[in-house]
Amino acid sequence: MVDIRMEPVGVVRGGTGDIYAMSKEGENAIVEVKPEYLPALQRIGENSHLWIICWFDRADRNVLQTMPRIMEPEPVDFGVFALRCFSRPNPIAITPVFLEKVEGNLLYVAGLDAIEGTPVLDIKPYFEQDSIFSPRTSYVRPKNEDTRRGLMHKLTYRHHRAESAALELGLSICLEAENHLGHLFDETIFVTVRGSRELADVIQGITRARLANPPRFTFNETDSLDEVVFTKGDRRLKFTVKKRFSPDDDLRGLPANELFILEVN
Repeated sequence: MVDIRMEPVGVVRGGTGDIYAMSKEGENAIVEVKPEYLPALQRIGENSHLWIICWFDRADRNVLQTMPRIMEPEPVDFGVFALRCFSRPNPIAITPVFLEKVEGNLLYVAGLDAIEGTPVLDIKPYFEQDSIFSPRTSYVRPKNEDTRRGLMHKLTYRHHRAESAALELGLSICLEAENHLGHLFDETIFVTVRGSRELADVIQGITRARLANPPRFTFNETDSLDEVVFTKGDRRLKFTVKKRFSPDDDLRGLPANELFILEVN
């Protein structure tokens, strides 16, 4: 076997110090790069996103199988190589983050899921070629709706890149659709949006439905009330939005029955 030797290039500063208190969306943090590696940061500020590669030094390295803490309703074990859990034989973590600013050897980032004091092994720019728009993944259903909403919000915000009424509306629609149909990445689920481009963008960002290969997504821009239809086999969900909301309307916390009418066939 090859002898592998690694030296941290920096450390995570800020955020929580408790592994189990870490938000599923990650947190704002500072990556403090060691002064001797300052030349390696040249032109890093030209990137909006980075990969931060950490060593989870407080992880249990003897774990080979585990159950995701967010899963319901029945316990299902996964091998750790099939999950992104922090406990694993070599606790290497890779997280995409948003680079807010650079100050000398300090990188201010958002969305990092590493706690205070975590060693940083490497930093790489996020390239467009890294993106896989519609991957096939295991379905790990969170225990509660707040967690589900948080993960969906993270997914669609990365796609839509703006907080808006359409984002909150799309979240509510997709959360309800998931209750009926399961994992919305399922290639047997077809999605049609009639209405605004903004809502269509949000729905596509959450479902990862493509226009082709396979053709799961259809959009028709109209000035009428927004409609979203999900079909899976002989099951059909039709969401009719009750009104045209302005982009700045705050829909957070509003119950579903104030946002849309759902018809289930």
